[in-house]
Amino acid sequence: MIILGIDTSCDDTCVAVLKDGTEILSSVVSSQVSVHSLFGGIVPELASRKHVELIDAIYEQALREAGIVVRDVDVLAVTQGPGLIGSLLVGLCFAKGLALATGKPLVGINHVEAHGMSIFLEQRVPFPFIALVVSGGHTVILLFEETCRFRVLGSTCDDAAGEAFDKVAKFLGLGYPGGRIIEEGASGGRADAVAFPRPIIDEPNYDFSFSGLKTSFINYIGKNGFPAERSADILSSFQEAACDVLVKKTMKAAKDLGVSRIVVGGGVAANGRLRSLFAERAANQGITVHVPSPSLCMDNGAMIAVTAGCYAERGAFSPLDIKAYSRLAFGG
Repeated sequence: MIILGIDTSCDDTCVAVLKDGTEILSSVVSSQVSVHSLFGGIVPELASRKHVELIDAIYEQALREAGIVVRDVDVLAVTQGPGLIGSLLVGLCFAKGLALATGKPLVGINHVEAHGMSIFLEQRVPFPFIALVVSGGHTVILLFEETCRFRVLGSTCDDAAGEAFDKVAKFLGLGYPGGRIIEEGASGGRADAVAFPRPIIDEPNYDFSFSGLKTSFINYIGKNGFPAERSADILSSFQEAACDVLVKKTMKAAKDLGVSRIVVGGGVAANGRLRSLFAERAANQGITVHVPSPSLCMDNGAMIAVTAGCYAERGAFSPLDIKAYSRLAFGG
């Protein structure tokens, strides 16, 4: 089976070709970082316009690198949501057009589910497992009970974790995207130098809140400044607070539900400190943690295709009148 996966949920134009479930024949990602860095964050209108400009060329490049033509494709897969509506509509309309023109079946995919399933591009993880999907737009804990079946256990009450990183970097004038910049700036710093809060970390639920952490950081800088000689300590302490909450909440969910496997996906999953903290705490808890390669943590068409493969095997295709949705659908 050859599946063409399309993702335009945010600011990356992504098209990939997947063969037999996991073999990536091509995966093309066109980043808009240079466009949005001028504004310190994503501008939705600019993102959707850029997708319109690029989608044809990225599609053609993906087919060319895979060494196929469109008639070789068995299934078309596209992100249906959640994400920026304007961006989603570009990919969705493009995929519908392909489906109409070629007669190929279409599968609409939940972007958050796909981040949780991206691990299957590299390894098979037995069900059930807990998935933490953490990015600039989402911070969600899911329980994957079986293929094509998941449920939401907790999500953020305000800012997503990646959003908090971006806003802190923007406040400091460090640039965009904030996650990578803060991780680099935190290198060599003391993670306990500043006692930043861990919002709702001890609450019995699995929800998150990062707005308070962001505000605490801004207030700290307002009182103490951001001297160069202490910048690594300050950034490391902020990063540690965010990662501590993410790991503790996810580990709690796994232990409460008696699940021994955790998958971490989404752009923030590329963060080295988050990865090492999961490894440290899971080692003596009888829990295994699985994280995709950094390139597969970011938005990509391959994760859309691998998720669609599971639905295609069940014959669960989508009608051509499916609609885009901006918010996470609570269910699976």
